[in-house]
Amino acid sequence: MRKMKLAAVALLGAATLGLSACETGFPAQVSRFQMMPAPAGQSFFVVPMDPRLNGSLEFQRFGAYVAQAMQAQGYVPATTPQGATLLVNVGYAVDRGTTEYQSDPFSGNRFGNGYGGYGGLGYGFGGSFGRPYYYPRFGGYRSAFYYGWDDPFYSPFDSGITSYTVYRSNLDVDIRRHADNQSVFEGHAKARSQNDDLGRIVPNLVEAMFTGFPGRSGETVRITVPSAARAARRY
Repeated sequence: MRKMKLAAVALLGAATLGLSACETGFPAQVSRFQMMPAPAGQSFFVVPMDPRLNGSLEFQRFGAYVAQAMQAQGYVPATTPQGATLLVNVGYAVDRGTTEYQSDPFSGNRFGNGYGGYGGLGYGFGGSFGRPYYYPRFGGYRSAFYYGWDDPFYSPFDSGITSYTVYRSNLDVDIRRHADNQSVFEGHAKARSQNDDLGRIVPNLVEAMFTGFPGRSGETVRITVPSAARAARRY
C-alpha cells in the first residue's frame, strides 16, 4: 500500500511539473532543413503561404514578427517582393481543441471502489470526445508533442477525472531565393497550449523558430520560450 501511495505521489508530482512548465514558458518542437546563405546584405520580403491572407491586417501583424526576426539575423527588409533576394513564405494555424482526461490516483468514486479514475494519470479516454484536429487555413494533419491543459470540470460521479482542452498550433517558414525559386530554409514549429489565442501563440512560435537560427539541417529540437513576465522578447 505504501509503495502504491508513493507511486501516486510521483505521478501527481510529474503532472504538477507539467502544469508549472506551461505557466512559466511556451514549449515548442522545431524542425529545420537549411542551406541558408550567411547574411551579406541579402534582402527579404515576407509573404503568406495562403494567398487569401494577402493584404490582411492579421498577416501584417504576424508577418512583422517574422520580419523582425529576419532583421535580427542580419538580413535586410525589401520594400517589394520583386526587389527581394529572399522570399519568406509564412503559414500558421491553431486547431479547435481536443478534450483530454486526467485522473487523480487518490480519488475514489461514490461507490467507494477507490479505482482513482479510469486508466490512471494521463490515460483513460484519450481524445475520444475531443473535437477533430484540423488546420482552418491550410488543411493537413500535424501531431503535437507536448502538453497544455485548460477548462477543468468536476466529474458528476466524483471519480477524480478532470478534463482539459488542448489546442495544437503550428508555424511553417519556407525561405526561397527569388532568382530561381530554390528553397534555402524549411522550418516547422509546433506546440500545444492552454488556449487558441493566435496573438499569443504566433509570436512564441516565431521566437522558437528563430532561436539558434538557421539551426543544424535535419535536426529537431525542443525549445521553451520564456514567459513575457520573465523575459522580454528579442524581436
